[in-house]
Parts: sequence; structure tokens; C-alpha cells
Amino acid sequence: MKTRKILMPLLLVLALVLPMAGCGDAGSTEDGLSGFIDVTGSNTVTPITTLFAEEFMADNPKVNVAVSGPGSGAGIAALINQTTDICQSSRPIKQSEIDQAAAKGINVVETRVATDAIAVIVNPSNPVSGLTIEQLSGIYSGAITNWNQVGGNDASIVILARDTNSGTHVYFKEAIVQMDGLPTEDTSLEYSGQAQLLPSTSTGVTQVAQNPNAIFYIGLGYLDSTVKALGIKKTASDSPVLPSLETALDGTYPVSRGLFYYTDGEPEGIVKAFVDFALSSRGQQLVQDAGFVPIA
Repeated sequence: MKTRKILMPLLLVLALVLPMAGCGDAGSTEDGLSGFIDVTGSNTVTPITTLFAEEFMADNPKVNVAVSGPGSGAGIAALINQTTDICQSSRPIKQSEIDQAAAKGINVVETRVATDAIAVIVNPSNPVSGLTIEQLSGIYSGAITNWNQVGGNDASIVILARDTNSGTHVYFKEAIVQMDGLPTEDTSLEYSGQAQLLPSTSTGVTQVAQNPNAIFYIGLGYLDSTVKALGIKKTASDSPVLPSLETALDGTYPVSRGLFYYTDGEPEGIVKAFVDFALSSRGQQLVQDAGFVPIA
């Protein structure tokens, strides 16, 4: 089930590996594992990592795992600055970030720990039930401004998006706003200036639940009964597909991505034990319990 790979810079490979900021290399003793692990990064991945941490600490009482979710970009910066043991990210690390890490002697290793389907949500009172990727691009780029342009009520669309530090913000821009891989792909498109940038996913869910004209996008694990997920059509001729564990696993849902851990070098000591737990059958069941998609 392990899906790790070492990400080498294009022009520079440094062999020097500096220790992480946490105590992740404390390893095991005669009394079992002990030490401290810091996991920082994606807000989307935080619910999964929190479940991992709770179970892992229950099994290993002398280990403390701290989890924070300021965003994928912040987690990658923390890895580069050696202030975290594990960066959790909802987007692949960029080559420019790998190069920055290498310049500091950091050998970035990627481990995919889960898969996520991105649900596009509206208020339950909104009559719109499905949209094409091109229509979503129009909404989020500002070309479509009223719900009646996509079969809804005569009301201005309230666009909600994650802030620029979010890996989900970056993924959604490339996959949806710029229509990556479609004949209509346009890499010049950006989020509308009317989009309200939010610091967390839960904030957006709350706002959509309260605003009949709002639209937002979330990781599958954040979907609840207070909002309505839209069926997504890759093209106008396709049938709409709702986000779910089943449609993400069978590949029919068109908006899904990997969720990753990044470490400085291959994990060692208690960090390795924690990552191995995440990849185990027990850890992957926790992924599913959190509403996300296991990697196998």
C-alpha cells in the first residue's frame, strides 16, 4: 500500500539531510515508542491526520502528535524551514519548492496517504442540481454572475473560495477555473475579483448553509446535511456525477486528487512508525471513517 517517492530537483541534488525541528527521530526504547511529532499543512487533510494521531497516541502513550492546518503552502514552507516533521498537503509540491528545499539540504520525499473528491456545494434551497466544469469555470472566473444563467433563480451568485495558502485553492483553480485537460482549457483564467477568500473549509460550509445564493468547494470529508453537493459533468454531453466514496474509487467523479505527506528524507524513527500506521489497513479505514477515499 505504500506509495512513497523521492522528489529530486531538476538541476540540483544535495545529499545533506538536516534533522527535522520536532523530536521525530526519538525512535523506540525498551518501553516502546516515545517522542514528539509535528504535522503541519493542509486544512483538508487535518481531519484525517487528527484521527491518525488520536489512534497512534492511544497505542503509544509516550508519543505526542501535534496537528495544525494553516494550509498546504504553509506546511510546505514549514518543511523547507525545518519547523515541522511532516508536511500534510492537498496538492503536489511544486518543482520550485523542491528546489528551495534542496538549497537548504532537504531531500523531499512524498507519501500519498489518501484520495479526495472535491465536492461543489450550494444551499439546499438552490434549485440547481448539476453543472458542467465549463459552467463552474464561468462562475468562478466571473463570466457567469447570476444563477439564472445556469438554470437557477434570478439572483447574483455569491462566490466563496479558499485563501491562496490553500492547496485546494490551487487545485480548484487549475482543474476547474482553468479547465485543465479539457478542449476549453485556458491557463490565463483566474478567480473572479468578487470571490470571497476564506481561511478554512468549515467557514465556507457554514456560509453556504446560511446563504441561498452561495457556492463553495470542499473536501469530501466536510460534506454534511446542511449543504447540497452538485452533480458535476465533465462536458455538457456527460451525465452529472455526485461526489461519493464509490464514484471517487471507480473514477467516474471528475474532480478528485491525491492527499500527501512530505518529509525530509525517508521517514525514520517514530515519524516512520506514524506514516506506516497511516498507510496500514487500520489507518486507511480511518481515512474512510473521515469521509475520504483510501488509496487502495
